[in-house]
Amino acid sequence: MKKYFFTLTIMFFIIAPVFAAQTYSIYNAHRAMRVDDVLTVVIIESAKAGSQSGTNTNKQNDMNLQGGNGSGLLKFIPNFGASGSSKVSYDGKGGTSREGSLVAKISARVVQVLDNGNLLIDGSKVVEINEEKEIIKVNGIVRQQDIETNNIIYSYNIADAHITYSGKGTATTGQRPGFLARVLNWIF
Repeated sequence: MKKYFFTLTIMFFIIAPVFAAQTYSIYNAHRAMRVDDVLTVVIIESAKAGSQSGTNTNKQNDMNLQGGNGSGLLKFIPNFGASGSSKVSYDGKGGTSREGSLVAKISARVVQVLDNGNLLIDGSKVVEINEEKEIIKVNGIVRQQDIETNNIIYSYNIADAHITYSGKGTATTGQRPGFLARVLNWIF
């Protein structure tokens, strides 16, 4: 009996911590699933676009008329002669290029659980440094199965994602042209 009790005691001390760790991880790995639950959005966005176009046209016209000597009494006066030439050419080229990237982390709140179980999320973050504000906003629709076990969703898994990054402050307004310059640009 003592041997049996000793074996049970040892097994309890071996199995109990393992079971406790699993139980802790089950409750610790909370995923957002209800309204007002919060999840972390990892924004990893990169975009690059460009286009080029070219047009080359060339048009040339020649015209030439000649005549001979006059006839009759006016034989010494030559007939009318004309010559002409026209050349039009155009060579136009244009190109645009744009590149941008954004990497950030932001917390978002579940604002609605849709009928199919998808989550409508909305989050914003304002960071102010030296009177310069950086504002990040994100909203969209998330499938619950796309949420990682550590309650993280990546921005490329958000449907109808709307992600904005903007700034306010002296550095931002210093980059903006003045009122008169904007009016003149609008007119011309």
